Amino acid sequence: MSENNLTIRFATADDLDLVYDFIHALAHYEKMTHRVQTTKQQLKESLFEKKYAEVLLLFVDDVALGFAIFYPIFSSFQGQANLYLEDLFVNETARGKGYGKALMKALGKIALKRHYHYLKWSCLDWNTPSIEFYQSIGAKQVDEWLTFTLEGKQLIDFINE
Repeated sequence: MSENNLTIRFATADDLDLVYDFIHALAHYEKMTHRVQTTKQQLKESLFEKKYAEVLLLFVDDVALGFAIFYPIFSSFQGQANLYLEDLFVNETARGKGYGKALMKALGKIALKRHYHYLKWSCLDWNTPSIEFYQSIGAKQVDEWLTFTLEGKQLIDFINE
């Protein structure tokens, strides 16, 4: 996946530090640095040994400018797998140059190659630049679904009640 000086490739275990740094940059952008708990060892195990998710890295002139973490999900209604985008991030200084769109196209190509029906993701409701970007590429907001989570103490309390 190359175009001129832009390259998108799958991350390998050698990219662990880079992926870790992108996760922290994304958390800073989303004002959620307090929520990052992962360690490099956890990422190494989850991404590169157990392969729970995959990572694309975007480079321009051999400088890493963005990343995407994704994994397959399953639709019982469709009876098939689809692709879920967990994180998409482009460095602040590189935004507005088409790099996010390039990452989304790369993800779309992966989804089609793997015979997935759709690409799905979530976006923070205050993140107007990202919402506008997603709308500009033709993505539809799904209003009838709300996202819920049980985590940490709430999950433990629930299973122990």
